[in-house]
Amino acid sequence: MTDRRQLTASGPGSASPAGTHGPQGREVARLALVVGALGVVFGDIGTSPIYTLQTVFNPSDPHPVPVSRDNVFGVVSLVFWSVTIIVTVTYVLLAMRADNDGEGGIMALITLLRRPGTGRGGRTAAILAGLGIFGAALFFGDSMITPAISVLSAVEGIKIVQPSLEEAVVPATAVIIVMLFLVQRFGTAAVGRMFGPVMIVWFVTIGALGVVGISGHPAILEALSPTYAVGFLTDHFGIAFFSLAAVVLAVTGAEALYADMGHFGRPAISRAWLLLVFPACVLSYLGQGALILGDPDKISGPFFLLAPGWARLPLVLLATAATVIAAQAVITGAYSVAAQAAELGYLPRLRVVHTSESTYGQIYVPWINWMLMVAVLTLVFAFRSSAALAFAFGMAVTGTITITTLMFFYIARWTWHPPRWLLFSGAGVLLLVDLLFVAANLTKLVHGAWLPLLIALTAFTVMTTWQRGRRIVTAQREQHEGSLRAFVDDLRTGALPAMRVAGTAVFLNRGKRTAPLALRANVEHNHVRHDHVVILSVETLPVPRVPASDRTAVDELGYTDDGITHVTARYGYMETPDVLGALRMLDPVATEGELDLAGASFFLSKIELRPGDAPTMARWRKRLFIATSHLTADAAEHFGLPRDRTVVMGSHIEL
Repeated sequence: MTDRRQLTASGPGSASPAGTHGPQGREVARLALVVGALGVVFGDIGTSPIYTLQTVFNPSDPHPVPVSRDNVFGVVSLVFWSVTIIVTVTYVLLAMRADNDGEGGIMALITLLRRPGTGRGGRTAAILAGLGIFGAALFFGDSMITPAISVLSAVEGIKIVQPSLEEAVVPATAVIIVMLFLVQRFGTAAVGRMFGPVMIVWFVTIGALGVVGISGHPAILEALSPTYAVGFLTDHFGIAFFSLAAVVLAVTGAEALYADMGHFGRPAISRAWLLLVFPACVLSYLGQGALILGDPDKISGPFFLLAPGWARLPLVLLATAATVIAAQAVITGAYSVAAQAAELGYLPRLRVVHTSESTYGQIYVPWINWMLMVAVLTLVFAFRSSAALAFAFGMAVTGTITITTLMFFYIARWTWHPPRWLLFSGAGVLLLVDLLFVAANLTKLVHGAWLPLLIALTAFTVMTTWQRGRRIVTAQREQHEGSLRAFVDDLRTGALPAMRVAGTAVFLNRGKRTAPLALRANVEHNHVRHDHVVILSVETLPVPRVPASDRTAVDELGYTDDGITHVTARYGYMETPDVLGALRMLDPVATEGELDLAGASFFLSKIELRPGDAPTMARWRKRLFIATSHLTADAAEHFGLPRDRTVVMGSHIEL
């Protein structure tokens, strides 16, 4: 994979779609990105008002918050300042400034940690990178829980409109979730265009309903003062501390907002949050607080009860559409995290489908999509209500947020060199808030918070096992392959005797540093080589398409008369690699004669992994690594090789 920092056309929004040139065109493109971001990025955090206050005051909670004027003011103030500090300050104003060539999320921070110059010693950076992998694993847990709780919470609104339909909630939720995952293959941009207008209607609606609620008890506006939040924490700490486990539901989706940055870019996400999403959510929370002040019995569903009776069914339908979009936010975030994890060597190379010619980060990962669908459906049928899932939700969110904050400030110290007093005071305040939420959610461990931790530990084990196993296999593979130039020298001098046979052989290889295993096996065991040997490496660049003039580069490996050449074929991320097409473009002079592509044989090098007795990893981890390796995309299918002329050769490696 070519280093994306070497290219000028990388990063979100760096390439403009056709027709967006000029000031007016650029404004249209920016507006389209904002609308698309509304339709993908903010669904999760934008639907939190449906269940946050309802969960805080839920009488069935193991640590319920009694309904009183002081408690309502304190909770609403806590919600407002939690969203302000965690989402606006930590993510929008700070974390989103740390990007890996436009990509955001915790995996991007890990990449930045691994760059030279980040930290004087590697120990702290290595520990933080390990924490980052666990944070990414927690995000996968969030990606499974969010669609389940979001869609369930909206469909449960049917019970308020028509209690007799309660039994239909779970089946209806399952149908909606299946449909959501089925449309993912059409791409983030298409989904965003479809969902964006819906989310605009959603935010306008919840903001307007919030204003209606506030008009009944305008005094609730006083809750915007931080004194109520601080007073609630200091004067009623026993109640306030436990309430944080539910208050954190207001910031769910913050990490998805960061992870989805590669899909739409920082400016579009920041504008959408500050100008529409944040104000609408705050108005909704204030309106619900005012409603509970007026009638404490309405804590069973303050979000839906803000609407007049005639508007509740349309609101349930709109909420269902919005929560489907909430699920979209973490699904696309999971694609980004998985793709970046594979690029960093923590997951096998999964099949990634790029769905936009203008934005590199808009991707679809089929294996992740179907795995998430099965997991989400399992959670829906196992928990059967949003209240049951709420206790599990906060643990994944708070853990990821805390790890992100730690990593950001470490990177900020070595990247921007801010004054130490500013760095440590800012980090201290934000980490204090984060750790309070983590501690509160730990009290819910036996009530469901164990679930995201179990998912995270499983994902963390898979990723760290793959990363360690890959390092072991790569070292052994390079020993088996040996130097390509030394191999060619031995062939030329006769140190490796091989009979030349007519025809063309194409060996796919990762680069030109080592010899393809298939070529080495052909020479050492069959003692033959073809007249024309092409060692082909395929690179995918972070640009939509590569011009024909830049498609191939030929290296004669130091000799011009041995019939062996190395060819690099370059493709853009929107292009399907066409090996035969690239070879047809080659100049016969460069390849020392015309290649017989009609009858050419294509050779793939394959490593068969076996658990050995070497003390490299525990035996169960060796088996896990081998099982995970089966997820790797099929090379012959990916490169479009003719099956009837493709030969797979190689060797085995014992872990």
